[in-house]
Amino acid sequence: MTRPDLLALTPDALAALANRGLVKRAAKELDAGVVPVLDTDPAGAVQGKFPDGVTTTLPPGTALDAAKCSCGAAGVCRHRIAVVLAYQRTRESSAPAVLWSPGSVTDDDLTALMGERTLRRARRAFQAGYRAKLRRPTAEDQTAQAELPACTVTFLVPGDLSYVHTDAVNRDEATALAVWAFREADALGTDTVDVGGSPTTATDLTAVTDLLDQLLLDGAANASEVLDVAWQRLHRDLTAQRLHWPAAVITELLAQLTAYRRRSADYEAERFAALLTELHARTTATGPRAEVLGFDEPAETPLRRVRLTALGARLSSATTADVYFASGDVVLVQRDTPLRTGQKLAAANVVSESATRSASRAVTLKTSRVAKTSLTPIGTSWDDLAQALVIDDYDAAARHLAELPPRQVRARVEAELVRAVRVAEVSDVAYDPAAQRLTATLHNGGRCVLEATHRAMAPHALDALATALRANPTTITGTVRRHRGTLVVDPLAVRTDAGVVVLDLATGTSPQSLPPGATTGDPVSAAVDSALTALADAAHRGLDNLTDSLLARVREAGAHLHRTGLRTAADLVTAFADGPAAATWFRAHLRLLVTADAR
Repeated sequence: MTRPDLLALTPDALAALANRGLVKRAAKELDAGVVPVLDTDPAGAVQGKFPDGVTTTLPPGTALDAAKCSCGAAGVCRHRIAVVLAYQRTRESSAPAVLWSPGSVTDDDLTALMGERTLRRARRAFQAGYRAKLRRPTAEDQTAQAELPACTVTFLVPGDLSYVHTDAVNRDEATALAVWAFREADALGTDTVDVGGSPTTATDLTAVTDLLDQLLLDGAANASEVLDVAWQRLHRDLTAQRLHWPAAVITELLAQLTAYRRRSADYEAERFAALLTELHARTTATGPRAEVLGFDEPAETPLRRVRLTALGARLSSATTADVYFASGDVVLVQRDTPLRTGQKLAAANVVSESATRSASRAVTLKTSRVAKTSLTPIGTSWDDLAQALVIDDYDAAARHLAELPPRQVRARVEAELVRAVRVAEVSDVAYDPAAQRLTATLHNGGRCVLEATHRAMAPHALDALATALRANPTTITGTVRRHRGTLVVDPLAVRTDAGVVVLDLATGTSPQSLPPGATTGDPVSAAVDSALTALADAAHRGLDNLTDSLLARVREAGAHLHRTGLRTAADLVTAFADGPAAATWFRAHLRLLVTADAR
């Protein structure tokens, strides 16, 4: 009897069930002649007897971690993997690739797997609604994968739910949600789908409107601390309803107000205005609840066992850093990591049994006496990143960014646009002393622009970047955006033949001599930026405290927009100047933010 499930397990699938080191060790031992004697009984169980006396049995319909092995290992051991690899070497599968969909799994199959009680819990999440991004099997890779709000679910073997891998603690519930996502996507013929739930309506956030209008009328300069209590109460209510995105906006708004009152440099009038407009947009948008308001998931979800590949870090203060990790098809970020810990994590592979993940894709690696976290050098791990996180076609990536919904009503996830950009050649490296900005042109079939601006808290970053760019980099990680149809990357880390350089954490670099460059502007950007600044000043002062000179600036900004051809934005800005009110300010500012993102 042939075991198609064992034949379907690729090295990547085995690495997901265990780790890549165990897979390599098992293959190396087989190559060295430590081969188990295999025997298959009529029921299909494959038994392997090793020269050292260890016996491993792999019954059909049983996951590898539940199979019996006399070595005593609790999880997937090298013996179990070696039996799979040895079995594959003795049998060649001539069957064609099975391009199946997990959507073909029925609810009866799910009930048999997990029981009706667990399925009822999954249905509650389904009724609230969620968004899933799917990766379908191909002839080269038969695994199917669903990226859910709080975890990733991978179907490693076509049609066999015994080989489902997920980093979620509640494995069965996640499996059901992934199956329903594929089922919905199959019916619609798409790979990104909103499952269950109901459309968002303006009544979802009516409690926000009065506070938001009052804050805009007062402005950051005159906002009463008494209203902070009302904002905090509203934040608790929204969090209890799992409306994570507006709750997160309120958190940032309160932080901006606190920074202003303390005269901290963390306060930015433009950021304050953008947060006001985003909160307004989420109260009025109609669309999938999961996208506009948040996924119906707990604020934090514990992960059973997570494998992360660091993509670099960015200093958030003199003593803390934000560390970015690839986890399957998404990027997670650990915010405000102590600097000493961040230096260890920023260029490492991490395996943790004590991690939690938030709905916004923030991850927290916790310490525990029982659960362990292990680090290994990053090595060549960037070569094995999921294709969804890799950019090797610059033009296609720029088109994808242009097709995204407006940022103000998109899912509010951390590190949404952090990617690994493949590089074949670097040219036109230059430094603009006026803007304190290093620029370069990256080539890989197409053209991409690299831009990195000096920050006082990372004084060696630009010198480290210049050195790495001269060392023939192969991959650059960073945040990507689109400007005038061209892909632009703000780098976090660079990989060369010498290894990975995390720019913000670089030390001991020598000053680099670079040819002078100049940042070129364009009339459209200048017009949009000046109008955004004027409206941000209005929000900072408060609409009840506007001066004639500020309104004159707003009218001038409107005229500038009109001259550059942005007539709709110009009309909205002028309408606000002629009739200052919350409604006219929100309409004008939202239009400008969307225009700025679409440049």
